[in-house]
Parts: sequence; C-alpha cells; structure tokens
Amino acid sequence: MDEFFASGRAVDVVLAVLAIEAIWLKYRGGSWISIGSALLPAVLMMIALRSALTGMAWPYISIPLALAFPVHIFDLRQRRMGK
Repeated sequence: MDEFFASGRAVDVVLAVLAIEAIWLKYRGGSWISIGSALLPAVLMMIALRSALTGMAWPYISIPLALAFPVHIFDLRQRRMGK
C-alpha cells in the first residue's frame, strides 16, 4: 500500500474518478465550461499532491496549487451569476 501512494497511483485513481464524474455531468446536461470550472481546481490540487508524493521539485507542487485558486474563484463567480 505504501508503494501505491508513494508512486502517485492513488492520485491517478482519483483523477480517473474525476474524469468519470465530468462525463457523467456532461451526460446530465451540464456545459463543459461549468463542469471544467467545478472540477479543474480539484484536478490541479491532485496534480500538486501527485508531485509532492513522488518527490518532484517545489515548482511542480506550488504552481498547480496557485492556479487552483483563481479557477475556484471563477467557478464561484459563475455559480453566483447563475442564481
């Protein structure tokens, strides 16, 4: 189990689940913009987590984390405008 997490494969499983969720949301009638803005912050955080677990340099961890925040704000703004 240690190897499963240390290699980043656990994150790959989570990313696959997020991809399945995106397809399911599209099937239910969502737009790709709303789906992407909702799931992209999670994808970016998972990429940062995978980088940290596999021992990559700090820019590979900090850049996806930094990018997740403005995408999350965009998603919140889109949801607020939709109400």
